[in-house]
Amino acid sequence: MSLPPCPTCHSTYTYEDGANLVCPECGHEWSAQAAAAETARVYRDASGTILQDGDTVTVIKDLKPKGSGGVIKQGTKVKNIRLVDSDHDIDCKIDGFGAMSLKTEFVRKV
Repeated sequence: MSLPPCPTCHSTYTYEDGANLVCPECGHEWSAQAAAAETARVYRDASGTILQDGDTVTVIKDLKPKGSGGVIKQGTKVKNIRLVDSDHDIDCKIDGFGAMSLKTEFVRKV
């Protein structure tokens, strides 16, 4: 069983010390029970459908990417999405635009 990374500094070198988990890099200690009770983040599209890695989604609104002269039109299909934990929840490649990050509020699962 692998131990979860440190919630403070995200170090992967955590170790068990009795009932607690400890990070040797930043010194943060937390309960192993609390770490087990944490649930994975659930990503939902604009209509509330749960998204998973590898899904195909459709853009529901025209989007103007920053730094690009083009527009991603409503109805554009995006295949094989990857969900990430950041301000934009989806990493993907869009034909004609390349690698992009999208927010789940602007897509609907196909």
